[in-house]
Amino acid sequence: MRRFTTLWVGYLVSVLGSSLTSLALGVWVFQRTGSATQYGLIIVMSFLPGILATPVAGALVDRWSRRGILGVSNALSAVTILALAALFLSGTLQPWHIFIVVGIQSLLRALTAPTMNSIVILLVPKEQVGRANGMVLLAQALGGTLGFAAGGVLLMGVGLGGVLLIDCASFVVNMLAVLLVSIPHRRRSEGGSTGGDGLGAEIRQGWRYLSARRGLLALVVLYGTVGVAVAPADVLITPVVLSYSSAEALGVVLAAAGVGAVVGSLVLAAWGGPRRRIHALAGLTLPIGGFMCLGVVRPSVVLIMIAAFGYSLFSTIVDGTARGILQVEVEPDIQGRVFALFNMVANTVQCVAFALAGPLADQVFEPLLRDGGPLTGSVGTFFGVGPGRGTALLILFCGLAVIVTALVAYRQPDLRALPDRPTGGAKKAAAKDEPDPPAMALARERADGETS
Repeated sequence: MRRFTTLWVGYLVSVLGSSLTSLALGVWVFQRTGSATQYGLIIVMSFLPGILATPVAGALVDRWSRRGILGVSNALSAVTILALAALFLSGTLQPWHIFIVVGIQSLLRALTAPTMNSIVILLVPKEQVGRANGMVLLAQALGGTLGFAAGGVLLMGVGLGGVLLIDCASFVVNMLAVLLVSIPHRRRSEGGSTGGDGLGAEIRQGWRYLSARRGLLALVVLYGTVGVAVAPADVLITPVVLSYSSAEALGVVLAAAGVGAVVGSLVLAAWGGPRRRIHALAGLTLPIGGFMCLGVVRPSVVLIMIAAFGYSLFSTIVDGTARGILQVEVEPDIQGRVFALFNMVANTVQCVAFALAGPLADQVFEPLLRDGGPLTGSVGTFFGVGPGRGTALLILFCGLAVIVTALVAYRQPDLRALPDRPTGGAKKAAAKDEPDPPAMALARERADGETS
């Protein structure tokens, strides 16, 4: 775990720095232009290029040195952020400069995300994979809480130029951490080499590999289905809270969600998740839907704050468990492609749900519970009537959809057949006579000192 911990420290610093910049750039563009459209374009540029490049990026991750990818990506990120700082300090920074840099960062994340996911199994014993994923999610959660909070303070104190320089330094720290860690080669496996030569053939092989393994394919379908159901809550929590309370209350609710993500990642890092994977995938998805419903049954800041905390906590554990399954069950030399596809499914369904959530709330659900609306005399008698209640009803339906999805998943043989989570101690000793999963069998074959 020592090498992984060193890599993780650099990753944590980089995530915190990027969170500062993410907040600062959005604020600067909105204050400069007053345009919600241009502000929204930053969000689009942070997702879309990476989604489009994901299949190619996954194949490149399996072709290239993972250590080299992380080093070069951090260097390029530092250079682009430094360029923005120079433009700002010279008084020539324009919103379109930011759009370009955000797009470049999105492309680089398309490379680094599957790289970080696939490195875990090369540096961490299989019984520690859950804990390692908890550490990665902890870094992301801290970025979404401490990073954003510090970003607002630093933006007032040192300005956009200072924030950008701090982010640039964070990439340098991450690059140094990568240089200090040797990452073993991944040996060629049958699953990774079948399918012919060429980048296109390698990309198609990633699809074939995943579709041929029904348990892993069922995992991706479950993850994508839950993602579609929960995404509207991520978008609509702001208008729901503001419909009956203040911006200060919204800040408290969002802070509770951030704390839940931190606690969930700490729990996963310490515990590793349930030994039976179906309990984590389906069993821990049930409370996600339950908390979504709890937060909107009544217009209450206390209820939605509790719901935001619980939702984030359980979502973090489920996310880390799903990635841990892929890390253990997939051969290392094809993990780049598999994780790229996994991330592409997650990001694509999230973007589609984000785009549909607003129109569904405004055009379909809000009219149902306005004064005199079709449901005011029935559902409205106990759910409430007025602004925001239709949007809350949409979130309630999404929460129920998550619960139904989890119950269906529990009955799926392909998901129930996924092997138990590896454990240490006596359980580990008892499993010595059993064959290792493909990823671990290959990882154990690496020679000491063989690095990429």
